[in-house]
Amino acid sequence: MSNSILLILLCILAYIVRSKPLPPSIHFSTPLQDGASAMMFQTPPMGWNSWNHFHCEINETVVRETADALVLSGLARRGYKYVNIDDCWGAYDRDFKGNLVANRSTFPSGIKALADYVHSKGLKMGIYADSGYRTCSGRMPGSLGLEEKDAKTFASWGIDYLKYDNCYNDDTRPTIRYLAMSRALKKTKRPIFFSMCEWGDMRPALWGAKLANSWRTTDDISDSWESMLKIADLNEVYANYAKPGAWNDPDMLEVGNGGMKYSEYVVHFSIWAISKAPLLLGCDIRHMNYETMKIIGNEEVIAVNQDQLGVQARKVRMEGEREIWAGPLSGNRKVVLMVNRKTWGSPLTAHWDDIGFNSNNIVVQARDLWEHHTLEKPFQGNMTAYINPHSCKMYVLTPISSS
Repeated sequence: MSNSILLILLCILAYIVRSKPLPPSIHFSTPLQDGASAMMFQTPPMGWNSWNHFHCEINETVVRETADALVLSGLARRGYKYVNIDDCWGAYDRDFKGNLVANRSTFPSGIKALADYVHSKGLKMGIYADSGYRTCSGRMPGSLGLEEKDAKTFASWGIDYLKYDNCYNDDTRPTIRYLAMSRALKKTKRPIFFSMCEWGDMRPALWGAKLANSWRTTDDISDSWESMLKIADLNEVYANYAKPGAWNDPDMLEVGNGGMKYSEYVVHFSIWAISKAPLLLGCDIRHMNYETMKIIGNEEVIAVNQDQLGVQARKVRMEGEREIWAGPLSGNRKVVLMVNRKTWGSPLTAHWDDIGFNSNNIVVQARDLWEHHTLEKPFQGNMTAYINPHSCKMYVLTPISSS
């Protein structure tokens, strides 16, 4: 081969390599999330986060009343345990010792006293910090370079969950900044659920399990049908990377905030449930209506999210704006979600070979999780249902025989 031809081939190869973005190349000598930590977080976290509804208008009264509402409404009994304060809880500057401190006007009792109150209700306390110089609101100091100091502070307050954001950083790779906090949290010896809010920029699903218990796969959600579906699609791409103790996070729930219709919120909650996403309520649960409670309190759908197998469902068939999502559950069962994105109703068929049954001869019993009844007629090979516009049907299929 002549030198000129070889040079041309090398140039082509270099162009191809440069044109294809590669995942971050990271090596950790040992996993940052040890076995004990992973065992504690075998199912996705459930709870509440202040941001979607309150943004920076948050104070300790709201947090205390939210903890009360989780218990009194029965949501805590259904699994919603985390009470998570997002951005804007802290003072603009650190104290004279360099420690993060609460904003005295909105959290006069301090975070430790608030965490004690939350714990007294049988719940867990979560907090927010940032891997840069300031938090995303710009109202609080970030933790960049002070990870160990802040992790010790959080542990001393009794924090159980840390959402760690990505704003105002120094342009170092997020893998480096999140690694620093992961190590700092581990050194505290306190089991703190570590939620990386890296917005999916560097595809954290490819490396997040070594550092954290969950990682945001997308940018922020907003309270609309279009935003919710876009987020769901982006998150579904990484389904194979979720596992017990390490979860893809498509952002907090918008159910109950008023931007979508009831049927659209049902689709929202259903997709998050089968995606094994953290179920973090983002509405004001102190004043939620019956429809909101009917959705977020659906114990059969929650059970799919909390299934011990911990496998994220994914799309197995798409027909234009109609799609079938499916995934395995414990006990050789399958969960199937039929979604109609169109503005008119349409029948949709789920096929056994799509959803993972190894034979079309398998006969199943179908449980409708939103109607709360078991269909009388068993199904073999496939099942068809009529799906209303911007709606879904969700079933758990249990094999009863193989003809």
